[in-house]
Amino acid sequence: MSNLETAPAELTCTNTEDQAGRARLLRPREVPLGGPRAMTVRRTLPQRQRSLIGAWCFVDHYGPDDVATTGGMRVPGHPHTGLQTVSWLFDGEVEHRDTLGTHALVRPGELNLMTAGSGIAHSEHSTADTRVLRGAQLWVALPERHRLTDPAFDSYAPPPLERDGTRVSVFLGSLLGRSSPVSTYTPLLGAEITLRPGRELTLEVDPTFEHGVLVDTGAVTVAGVRARAGELVCRDTGPDRLTLEAAPGEPARMLLLGGSPLGERIVMWWNFVGGDHEEIAAHRRRWQYEREHPGTGQARQYGRFPAQWTETLPAPELPHVRLKPRE
Repeated sequence: MSNLETAPAELTCTNTEDQAGRARLLRPREVPLGGPRAMTVRRTLPQRQRSLIGAWCFVDHYGPDDVATTGGMRVPGHPHTGLQTVSWLFDGEVEHRDTLGTHALVRPGELNLMTAGSGIAHSEHSTADTRVLRGAQLWVALPERHRLTDPAFDSYAPPPLERDGTRVSVFLGSLLGRSSPVSTYTPLLGAEITLRPGRELTLEVDPTFEHGVLVDTGAVTVAGVRARAGELVCRDTGPDRLTLEAAPGEPARMLLLGGSPLGERIVMWWNFVGGDHEEIAAHRRRWQYEREHPGTGQARQYGRFPAQWTETLPAPELPHVRLKPRE
């Protein structure tokens, strides 16, 4: 998914918190994906209180969205660098096309992971059969030594584990004896968890990981902090157990995210992750040139545009000043 803000902030992201095991509630801000009738997403990461959870650097939650009213997801071709996009749906279907030649359908319970690396472009549109769209779009920052790796695309449908009123699907990393075969560039965890009303689940987790719980439905108490739909609870490294408790009344569904602290500063602006202002500016210039000259035969950072694309998104203007590092 693209960041469609017309004036995105340039963020220098770093985590320097050292309070072991502290949990914090992050409330979302609403961001429209397009015009006044467009689908709205709820963004919890990054924000002032927190930039990263492990290498997870961007968390959008959306839906349930009535596609007949908003038109659903309509994101034309746009670029990414220095990151991986993780698409996870709860309801609906999204068509993905990219400049590697990938044409895929994103469906509920199936991981779609796109590695941007040195540069890729893709489009995302909800399908004609979709009536309700609900899901999460997540980004993972690539570490400096892999930031310009070759682009790639992976998909995986994890088999759900059902036990005592709990349903868990592990799409990245390992949890409860289940492991995803999808490789990542830093240690990561990603899982969908559904709890029956009032159910409590205590998980053994890696104490060297930072963790975050994004609530999709219901209400959940995470490490003593209560969160509702669209909210994110993050917890620092330290404890080797994480307790999740669903509120009475309705099932609680959530995404559990985790990872080793990235240990690096990254600059994230629009759809790019880089090491500094100059790198981001170079990515932007190249994208603008390639979208204005889609048929040139010379080497292209973002690859060949699919024949089905009739439009691509222009990059916003860069800010005129540098923002200071956010500690």
